[in-house]
Amino acid sequence: MKFWLLDQICSFEAGKQLTAVKNVSLAEEYLADHFPEFPVLPGVFMLEAATQAGAWLVRKSEDYAHSIVVLHEARAVKYADFVTPGQTLTMSVEQTGEEQRYVKMKFQGTVAGRLSVSGRIVLERYNLADEASNESGPRLAELDQRMIAHQRSTEALLTSKL
Repeated sequence: MKFWLLDQICSFEAGKQLTAVKNVSLAEEYLADHFPEFPVLPGVFMLEAATQAGAWLVRKSEDYAHSIVVLHEARAVKYADFVTPGQTLTMSVEQTGEEQRYVKMKFQGTVAGRLSVSGRIVLERYNLADEASNESGPRLAELDQRMIAHQRSTEALLTSKL
């Protein structure tokens, strides 16, 4: 992942819920183009914040059993309000089910208690080594472990105030 959209994990209940925040700053480059006269957090970034919050819920709940947690499907996503610089988007995800490689969640993002975005997501989780051929499996297993170590160190930054 090239960028993190979450600034802090605020609450966590294994296998149940996670709440995180994204502080929107005018210094974020993409706001210059979205939109020059009326900068707002793009809707796709709100969905990405939900995906990242969901991925942290999966990682922390499963003690980092999988190096890869990605968006598989988004359903019924509704955008209700803009998120502008200076505001804090609070993203809450709740696990509603799981089946094999997939974890189902509902999410909502609010600003000062007002709904900005909501919907349902399905995340897919796996390890690179599990997807590889026998000859590249050991090399990818090492990469899985390096990725998990990096994710653990990032979690330490995101949860330092918990």
